[in-house]
Amino acid sequence: MDVIKMARELGKAIQQDERYLRIEAAKKVNDEDKELQKLIENFQEKRAELNQEIVKEEKDNDKITKLDTEIKELYQTVMTNKNMAEFNAARAEVDDMMNFISQILTASVNGEDPDAVEQSHGCGGNCGGCSGCH
Repeated sequence: MDVIKMARELGKAIQQDERYLRIEAAKKVNDEDKELQKLIENFQEKRAELNQEIVKEEKDNDKITKLDTEIKELYQTVMTNKNMAEFNAARAEVDDMMNFISQILTASVNGEDPDAVEQSHGCGGNCGGCSGCH
């Protein structure tokens, strides 16, 4: 069996997986969301403006603080947009899937039984700052 060929087949299977299809659909919706695109553009412009202000020899601390606040507000608005929230949820599912695939492969290379590998989420056990495992 050619492992590279199998890896390519795995790649094709991933692209058929519902989690992958969900993220692709979410990307398309985000790209078509004019309001979201404008918010992202504004965020990037403010971030560039902040970077320019930070590197100036004579810094305007009030302007830096104002830009920082505006950036944080724009970021929050972008991240709470329903389409961006769906994209992030879909991305988290794909990331979980890819992490589990990586766990299986790493365990296999270390001589473990691939069928015995259980999915872990890298959890340290303290759920205080956690947004959830799933």
